[in-house]
Amino acid sequence: MRADHSGGRKHAREEGEAAATQLATARAGTAYANGDPILEVRDLVKHYPLTQGVLFKKQVGAVKAVDGVSFDLSAGETLGIVGESGCGKSTVARMLVHLERPTAGAIRYKGEDITRLSGRALKAVRRNIQMVFQDPYTSLNPRMTVGDIIGEPYEIHPEVAPKGERRRKVQDLLDVVGLNPEYINRYPHQFSGGQRQRIGIARGLALNPEIIVADEPVSALDVSVQAQVINLLDSLQSEFGLSFVFIAHDLSIVRHISDRVGVMYLGRIVEIGTDEQIYEHPTHPYTQALLSAVPVPDPMARESRERIILHGDVPSPANPPSGCRFRTRCWKAQERCALEVPLLAVPAAFRLAPGPASHDSACHFAEEKHVVASREERDTPRGEGRGPEIEAPGTAVRKRPPHDPEAQGDIQP
Repeated sequence: MRADHSGGRKHAREEGEAAATQLATARAGTAYANGDPILEVRDLVKHYPLTQGVLFKKQVGAVKAVDGVSFDLSAGETLGIVGESGCGKSTVARMLVHLERPTAGAIRYKGEDITRLSGRALKAVRRNIQMVFQDPYTSLNPRMTVGDIIGEPYEIHPEVAPKGERRRKVQDLLDVVGLNPEYINRYPHQFSGGQRQRIGIARGLALNPEIIVADEPVSALDVSVQAQVINLLDSLQSEFGLSFVFIAHDLSIVRHISDRVGVMYLGRIVEIGTDEQIYEHPTHPYTQALLSAVPVPDPMARESRERIILHGDVPSPANPPSGCRFRTRCWKAQERCALEVPLLAVPAAFRLAPGPASHDSACHFAEEKHVVASREERDTPRGEGRGPEIEAPGTAVRKRPPHDPEAQGDIQP
């Protein structure tokens, strides 16, 4: 009798997995036009427990690595995510490809919550969401040849490429990412950092995914190689119709490749909008501080502009501040900031006046600051009535004229 019940449960579980696989495969095959939301993230949370004791462990707290992140990714779009180290960017990336299970929240791929999937259903969805890792040296198995590394996804998903065609497909992928197809029998140690990252990109493209999550894919590379990899990703997006979640801490690289940009601080997104809205019309103090630290190639503009210098350290994610998490370092902080959590929405001051500053910002006292020169100002030659490239935000640091010999004491390079 017990055996009959066990067999019935097993049969029901197999039927459920088969139905989930069919649903995931059917939805994965649905065509999405550019602009349609292909990935929807809602209230994503990831807490790591802090425990005490050896034999009897007791949870005494939690590290709130990600604490309520929400955003949409449209088909054919590149969403950039920037922020300081430790703000939760990489944790979000790992949850999007289900390498980490979220504590709470939803990740909907084409309307289906993938956080609730497992087994074959999750395997079918993972084929369409691939990842390019940060370190090109540790993300490739040194004991495997390039052919085995790029061809490994075909072992997991044999329906994509029959065994007789795998070698040719791997060589085609090497050619797509700008490597010699004859390198198929070489090992990772025989390649430079940029070439290894190209191998990682080829592995991510093997299953013809729709979404690629790139977790700081160029941070470990030289500047000249960074440009090559960024241009490669840009061309691949146009060729294969990919959607990117591009995570980095280099603001100039994110602006070059992204359609929209989200700024993270201590586990939350504090501002999100198009590249023009974020870079030329920032409204959140943290975004303004980040942009003021961007190096300026023009010496005249560099000497005359004013830096926003944030005082104090980033709070611990195990004990974040109440209310607004940025208030301990913000020059605008008031009592309301400690009592009320600001919502990520269009500030009230900009709701009635549509414009570039009218985008989501999690600040009670959001105010537009001209931190980075606009495209028109950057394109205008000197001597045609153009002022300094970057206007001083006028906040935390006292401005001094360029000839003041003490100016360098307040304005950091």
